[in-house]
Amino acid sequence: MADQQPSAPEIAIPGLAHLSQIRRNLTTGALYEEIVTHREGQIAHLGPMVVRTGHDAEMPSSDKFIVKDSVSEKTVYWDNVKNELSLNFFNTLYRRLLAYMQSKTAYVQDCMAGSVEEYGIRMRIITETAWHSLFARNMFYQIPDAPPLEAFDPAFTLIHVPGFHAIPEMDGTDTASFVIISLERKMVLIGGTTYAGEIKQAVFTMVNHLMPEDVFVMRCSANVGPDDDVAIFMGRGETGKTTLANDPARRFLGDHSHGWSEKGIFNLDWGGYAKLYGIREENQPYIHACTRRFGTLLENVSLNQESRRIDTDDNNLTENIRAAYPISHLPNAIRSGVYGHPENLFLLTCDAFGVLPPIARLTPEQSVYAFLSAYTSKFKQTETGEMAPEVMFDVSFGDAALALPPHAYGRKLLEKIKEHRIKCWLVNTGWSGEPYTRGERIKIGHSRALIRAAISGAFNTISWETDPVFQFEVPVQSPDENIPAEMLNPRKQVADPGEYELRANRLAAEFVKDFKKFESDIPEEMRVMLSQIISVDDSFDFEDYDFNI
Repeated sequence: MADQQPSAPEIAIPGLAHLSQIRRNLTTGALYEEIVTHREGQIAHLGPMVVRTGHDAEMPSSDKFIVKDSVSEKTVYWDNVKNELSLNFFNTLYRRLLAYMQSKTAYVQDCMAGSVEEYGIRMRIITETAWHSLFARNMFYQIPDAPPLEAFDPAFTLIHVPGFHAIPEMDGTDTASFVIISLERKMVLIGGTTYAGEIKQAVFTMVNHLMPEDVFVMRCSANVGPDDDVAIFMGRGETGKTTLANDPARRFLGDHSHGWSEKGIFNLDWGGYAKLYGIREENQPYIHACTRRFGTLLENVSLNQESRRIDTDDNNLTENIRAAYPISHLPNAIRSGVYGHPENLFLLTCDAFGVLPPIARLTPEQSVYAFLSAYTSKFKQTETGEMAPEVMFDVSFGDAALALPPHAYGRKLLEKIKEHRIKCWLVNTGWSGEPYTRGERIKIGHSRALIRAAISGAFNTISWETDPVFQFEVPVQSPDENIPAEMLNPRKQVADPGEYELRANRLAAEFVKDFKKFESDIPEEMRVMLSQIISVDDSFDFEDYDFNI
């Protein structure tokens, strides 16, 4: 039941005693009224709510901190990616944040991460704005018959205050924006940013820390076939993870994060958070339909002020336009429960340099290497205004969110793969053969057909050949008449074979270079195993060729 309390109690957080109002567990309809009343957003045609994040986007890792305290000192893997914040700095910033919140209205959502009570982690999300409260309501599981405000005992509390800005020289931050996690206080503070995705990322970090050791917490999408066979999809942004997991022929288990226990896979999020720029109904019918549903939150989508119709092809504000929707909006969604162990694992990448094949078969060891590297191409704007790709590695699909050393997650994954005999695949949704400057991106229909072929076992009856550089196996024949055989091997699509080999070995050298960043922390047995995955041709001198990937 939603609470409206003009005389606000402390809601179990010392210092938050002087709020004007607490608007707790408001329904979607009530939050719509708050958003419109306070001019935080506008209702679009057919009912979605359109909001703006301004210039705010995902924060760089330099703006994200973990407080160095009695808990984090023992449990966090302190590498050069994680930024520590002293307890004194945290206390100073926290006191100023509490002062800022005095006499303001706070929106509270008491919710849970996890589709099953056995593994569910209860949390309290306090926001300054109604639309961020709607985001939290869409993203996480609601608690039926939640106890009264004062009686609710969350595992952690997240406070999101975009109007409050840090003072770097006073608070120890890098800029005015921040995400700060205190494991000892079981608290997350987010300020100086309206980008709602930071709430989702911070919750994942806390859940990763609080989940029992026998549960492997993963960033992935997942779906379930007619025979209850589970497939999981790991990949960074722009690789097609959400799109490919949302297959109309299969049931959708979850979009972003899952737990993997001894019993099987379960979803951690209630909602989806999908990129919308350039979305087409024929490629993503279910997500496209969500953009026309009451309750969906649309970030930075262009809105015609007269017709109130949206335009997802307009990127004048930003290309980072997104939809946050509850999983109940998807007709093929599974809303709760634990499903079996995966039978297929797809590691996704978007290779802009045309080196990797559309699909390759991996050994368990190669899968762990790909998981630890998490390679993709990230397009960024150059000084001339053009968009150009960069090689991007992000260990375990987001090292900043992981408390244990990378090899600990890699070992967990390897054990799971071997124990359950999971078939592993690399899927490139970018360019294959020729790079982005000369070729066309792989059609999403082809990627979906290849994944369906892998799941159905159609690849079992064809021949494979080993790639001389990356050592994975590439199919020789097409398993489906709708998939052109010539597209399966990038070497058969290039105009200049020598130039392709140069590109392939240059990308392989980038993998080796990235691996060296953390190989000293990996146990010797695992380090020797992984160091033999990729074979770089030492005869290439990239400086002599004046070649840069």
